[in-house]
Amino acid sequence: MSHERIYIYKRYERFWHWSQALLIICMMITGFEIHGVYSLLGFERAVHWHSTFAWILFTLWVFTLFWQITTGEWRQYRPSLKNVDSMVWYYAVGIFTHSPNPFRKTATQKHNPLQRLAYLVVLVFMLPLIWITGVLYLFYGDWGQLGIAQFLSLKWVAILHLFAAYLIATFFFVHVYLTTAGHTVFAHIKGMITGWEEDETKVAAAPKAP
Repeated sequence: MSHERIYIYKRYERFWHWSQALLIICMMITGFEIHGVYSLLGFERAVHWHSTFAWILFTLWVFTLFWQITTGEWRQYRPSLKNVDSMVWYYAVGIFTHSPNPFRKTATQKHNPLQRLAYLVVLVFMLPLIWITGVLYLFYGDWGQLGIAQFLSLKWVAILHLFAAYLIATFFFVHVYLTTAGHTVFAHIKGMITGWEEDETKVAAAPKAP
């Protein structure tokens, strides 16, 4: 039986989503090597590639911010507390009891209220922390010329940068896990590849085969 499909994700949206995911994975691999978790590329090469990936990601975000503003897609991330309790219940209990998703995804409402709050935390806390500490870390040799060496500690900059990295890594893996929470394991992933998703409310209401 065919189900109603909705075009959710635009072409650029899919491009920057997968590009961002790849860059974050590369930064996690090189970043944790820099902090001595394992040895793969060697410290100097890991630092070089980590910095390179960071600047590429920063450039991608600049273009994406411009795209979000010019297309009005930034409105997708406006936080809302409406029905947050329903989404908390769904993620905590409903997924495991095969209850229907209380949120209906559309082209103008792609993120449920809980996702919007999560993205808000990422945008106002995690990203500023990772970028500010990362830039300070990268330009440590210039602290004296900038007159900030007496106010900062390299140890604490490194600790805060690693803390932010763990937060983003946690968000990343939770995000990947929740992509499997559709009516099929790969439904959301397929949607981010093709741009089209099936209407889960229609899928849930469809009669089951005997």
